[in-house]
Amino acid sequence: MPASRASYRAVLRLPHARRTFAAALLGRLSYGIVPLSVMLSVTRASGSYAVAGTVMALFGGTAVFLSPARAALVDRYGPRRALLAMNAAYLALLALLTLGLTRPSPLALALLAAAAGSCCPPLGPTMRALWGRITPDRALLQRAYSLDGVAEELLFVTGPLLVGVLVGFAPPAAGILVGAALMGVGTAAFVASPAVRAVPPGRRTARRTAGGGPRRLLRPVAAAAAVGLAIGVADLLIVAFTQGRGYGGSSAAWLLASMSAGSAVGGLAHGAVSWRAAPGARLPLLTAGLGLALCAAGLAPGVITLATAVAAVGFFVSPTITTGYLMADESAAPEARVRAGAWVNTAVNAGSTVGTAVAGALAGRAPVTVCFAMTGAVVLMTAAAVTARPQGVGRRVPA
Repeated sequence: MPASRASYRAVLRLPHARRTFAAALLGRLSYGIVPLSVMLSVTRASGSYAVAGTVMALFGGTAVFLSPARAALVDRYGPRRALLAMNAAYLALLALLTLGLTRPSPLALALLAAAAGSCCPPLGPTMRALWGRITPDRALLQRAYSLDGVAEELLFVTGPLLVGVLVGFAPPAAGILVGAALMGVGTAAFVASPAVRAVPPGRRTARRTAGGGPRRLLRPVAAAAAVGLAIGVADLLIVAFTQGRGYGGSSAAWLLASMSAGSAVGGLAHGAVSWRAAPGARLPLLTAGLGLALCAAGLAPGVITLATAVAAVGFFVSPTITTGYLMADESAAPEARVRAGAWVNTAVNAGSTVGTAVAGALAGRAPVTVCFAMTGAVVLMTAAAVTARPQGVGRRVPA
């Protein structure tokens, strides 16, 4: 397909694309609803923030860090068999968790939350792998990934807002059931799509791709971890900035929204450009741009300038992640694409978790400016680390 025709409209005109993508998004909306609903429900039922935090950490930890293992099952058995089995287990465990809230036992709630997180169907990585199967060229795949990334960003903004509306007239546990229903319906519709039904089960042992696939995967995973670190740090430092200068709580919300808006704009703009440079060449440049934007955010004297700076931070978030997914797709064998994408996704989430923890430790000991600069420096070092070496550099020349 010519680059001029590789538009977002062309992505949605691919055979079965609209139906499959809509089903995946419906199920993935659960990702934005269930975690907050679990946190609010356990807090209300147990009366303890410590219990709620532990339950939430176990749910989120197993969901994130076991994502590559679940993706491997999709690669091995095919999306229909694997996703339907995981979906059934996930819904059953969420139902048991909701039932357990009536007579809360911290141990039981923790075990159920950990088990539910470990069964969460990886609709995101599976959809991205499917884009790789149904798109005819790399230019269109770039736009598909950009569209997917921006849509996911909006889901994580919309989900908590829906929970906020729901708890206005129903208990928080209702949010768990709503999220479960969305996942159930979305997964069922997704696997019923002809595009998904056409995906065969993988082989028991995945072959290696040319060019050292596992080694090439390290670069997008490292960059994705740096993006997650930047997001986690920025989220907490924005709150620290507004509180330290006496701004209201709504200021932090608007600043976070500006970062999300910047990410959406950056993702759509990046996907719309027909790049001549390969993803591997773009990845360090985008990562470096993110690092410089973080350093600039630390220099902001007020809330308006910080809003501009964090929008610039967000502008590099989605393009960097999208480029990481493109590199992961290139490095993986066809029967290992879901797993490769899941590693990038896991790196973002793991980096965000670490970033929040690090920012929490530093915010009380160093000025916000210094915290932003330190994070930017780490991201810039990551950009240098993920720069591809020219052929022959660092190799011993035979005598």
